[in-house]
Amino acid sequence: MITVGLTGSIGMGKSTVAQMFVDEGVPVFDADETVHQLQGPGGALVEAIEAAFPDTTGAQGVNRTALREAVFGDDAAFCRLEAIVHPAVAAERDAFLAAHARAPVVVLDVPLLFEAGGWAGVDKVVVVSAPPDVQRARVLGRPGMSVERFEAILVRQLPDAEKRARADFVIATDTLLEETRRQVRAVLTCLVDPAGG
Repeated sequence: MITVGLTGSIGMGKSTVAQMFVDEGVPVFDADETVHQLQGPGGALVEAIEAAFPDTTGAQGVNRTALREAVFGDDAAFCRLEAIVHPAVAAERDAFLAAHARAPVVVLDVPLLFEAGGWAGVDKVVVVSAPPDVQRARVLGRPGMSVERFEAILVRQLPDAEKRARADFVIATDTLLEETRRQVRAVLTCLVDPAGG
C-alpha cells in the first residue's frame, strides 16, 4: 500500500482534488470531516472541548464559531485545542489505514500535513496549488470569511511555494476541472506503475 498525503493551503481546491481521487476508486481519509464527526452531536471530543473551553458546545456538539473565537489570536489556547484534537484524529486515521490495508493506494487528506508533521508518515506528498489571486478570490467568496480571518489562517500555514518545493507531485487547480482530473490520473499512474510499463 502506498500512502499519499494530500495537502494544500486554504482555497487551493484540495477538497475537489480529494473527490477526484475518490472518483478513481482510491480510499480517502478526510481529516477535516473526521474532526467534524468527533465534534458533532455525541462526538467523542465534545466533553473534552467543553472542559477546556467552557460554553463552546451544546446539543449540536461543538459550536465551531464559539470555539474559533475562543482560540482566535491565542497561541496557547490553539495549542490546547490541538492537543485534544490531534490524537483523536490520529486514532481514526490508523483505523482507516487498517481497514484499507489491501488497497494499492490510499490518500490522507490533511490540510496541515507539513505543519503538524504528518508528512513524515506518508510515502508520497501531493500538494494542490493555485496562484495567490485565485486562492484569495475563492476564500473571500466563502460565507462568513473576512480578510482578517483569511490572513490569520495563512499565517498558520506553510507558504504555498514551500509546500510545492517539498511535494512529490503538484496538482494545479487554476484550470479546467478535466485538466485537474487528468493530473490526478497521471499521479495515480506514476504511483501504481512508476516504470510506465
